[in-house]
Amino acid sequence: MTTISRRNLLAAGAALPLAGLASTARAEAPMMGASFARHRRFMIGGFEVTTILAGTRPRENPQGIFGMNVSADEFAAVSEANFLSTAASQFFFTPTLVNTGSELILFDTGLNADATGGALQSAGYSPDQVDVVVLTHMHGDHIGGMMKDGAPTFANARYVAGQAEYDHWAGQENERFEANVRPMAEKMSFIGDGGDVTGGITGMAAFGHTPGHMVYRLESAGQGLVIFADLANHPVWSLARPDWEVRFDADKEAAAASRRKVLGMIAADRVPAIGYHMPFPAVGYVAPGGDDAEFRWVPEAGQLMG
Repeated sequence: MTTISRRNLLAAGAALPLAGLASTARAEAPMMGASFARHRRFMIGGFEVTTILAGTRPRENPQGIFGMNVSADEFAAVSEANFLSTAASQFFFTPTLVNTGSELILFDTGLNADATGGALQSAGYSPDQVDVVVLTHMHGDHIGGMMKDGAPTFANARYVAGQAEYDHWAGQENERFEANVRPMAEKMSFIGDGGDVTGGITGMAAFGHTPGHMVYRLESAGQGLVIFADLANHPVWSLARPDWEVRFDADKEAAAASRRKVLGMIAADRVPAIGYHMPFPAVGYVAPGGDDAEFRWVPEAGQLMG
């Protein structure tokens, strides 16, 4: 007969955690891979704003894209000071949704319908809920999601675009424009500098990246935000140094002038901003720069969570 004493129980209990640890040590959790959420949502006055990640990809040789008019030594020094590789950079593609309470407005449609649709779904939306699609400009990574298999992705939406931008591409031979934009022309309204998308959302000319590139200012209940699209395509190699030439800018001198004007306005007004190619979630502030930088990108750090 075995006698179980209090001392025996305590000893047995003390051994149990060790046995559990041994079992845990043998179980190997799989590596999950790098990831992060695909949307960021916050309020600007009465507007609910959501940025969605519709894609991200690396690109080699960043000086083949940014800072094309500066020396390799200067580019390397600026990159090293900002913890950036000169071998590759990561590109982000970030459409923005604005729910005004009466309309759901999508700014730009991403690279393709599947990627943008997946990002919409991750944020709790479906393409048929979009009431208005605003095109900041008509490069392929902004109009690529407009159509899927020859049918409109956003079946219930009307469209808004800059008149100068549409006129430019309509006069070119561009396969992506012909497939995605021209079929929707009858559903489009066209605006110029100062034109309204809807109450509280105004277009601003920021030509240079493309001949009719537009940015958009939101105002609601005393709060503001600027969606600056491709005005600046990188926080260090473009935004901070507006005179650094960018390969994708059609008119590099005009693009630099637009950067300086719009970024100066954002900095002076101290309003948050969204950049289509800024590191996701693409939300931040523009501050005056220092040393060799004219501006500084300050990622949002919880200011918009209230």
